[in-house]
Amino acid sequence: MSDAIRRPKTRDEELLAAEWWAVRTELTDAQRVTRIADELARSFAALQPVRGTGVTVFGSARVPEADPEYARTRDLASRLVREAGATIVTGGGPGLMEAANRGARDVGGRSVGLLIELPFEEQGNAYLDLPIEFHYFFTRKVCFVRYSAAFVAMPGGFGTLDELFEVLCLVQTRKIRHAPVILYGSAFWGGLVAWVREQLLGRGLISPGDEDRMHLTDDLDEVVELAAAAVASRREQASGPA
Repeated sequence: MSDAIRRPKTRDEELLAAEWWAVRTELTDAQRVTRIADELARSFAALQPVRGTGVTVFGSARVPEADPEYARTRDLASRLVREAGATIVTGGGPGLMEAANRGARDVGGRSVGLLIELPFEEQGNAYLDLPIEFHYFFTRKVCFVRYSAAFVAMPGGFGTLDELFEVLCLVQTRKIRHAPVILYGSAFWGGLVAWVREQLLGRGLISPGDEDRMHLTDDLDEVVELAAAAVASRREQASGPA
């Protein structure tokens, strides 16, 4: 059995699989807690300039530059900077994350990437003004939520869905104040919204009104308007005590 024990490929795996016999334990719990605290402290300090202005754009790492979704995301990010005064925050990777960071850079806006340590994905894209590396998914999610006034979900896979529903759960349970959660593109997101209404609301698994926490639109003007209002509100709040 010991021959099957392998070294964890990331610190996230080292933490989450620490109780599995097949994954080698490399740290004590005290060391893990220290690393987590250090990661939060470092990222909090780095993200202070973003306070009150962040708009997070979620989206797939697998969409190539030639895809129309790439151009739409790039244009959206440029408009969010110009018209909403946003700092664009993404996961920092390729695909639609790159498109959003690139759109911010196109118009001289601040471009932030919250990078995650993965064993199979390349490093951050070339359009980041502020790249911040994370070893743990959950510390990264804390920073997405803490520094973002609004969230825009472009087409994406499991990662995008994970981040989207994390935010929706936090808003629903009032762990965070209301922040617009915007799904851009009814051709992609319409089926999910219909399923939420038919299955979750229809079966009483969410409360009436919860289905409206996702704002589905194909109107870029509407995305910018919602984000601009959220950024203005957060800036006002940010002028108070930290």
